[in-house]
Amino acid sequence: MSLVQLESFVAVAEEAHVGRAARRLHVSQPPLTRRIRGLEDDLGTPLFERTPRGMRLLPSGQRLLPRARAILDAIEAARTAVHDPPALNDDS
Repeated sequence: MSLVQLESFVAVAEEAHVGRAARRLHVSQPPLTRRIRGLEDDLGTPLFERTPRGMRLLPSGQRLLPRARAILDAIEAARTAVHDPPALNDDS
């Protein structure tokens, strides 16, 4: 499971459509579909129901979504922390 796969999963889950998620992520549909299938393969379970109108989260995807968002939020917090200036110590 990679961060790119998790970002892709969250985008598809939020957009409920591979095409819209691909535009949002600035990638074409085939690589995005491969990322989702790879994640499903890694986890050993389907995450989406593919419908003629788009993608619908299955219960496994519904359970993964808040965890994937939390992981991505933690990564962003770590990036921010690295670039924030250190707090001044009042004891000096």
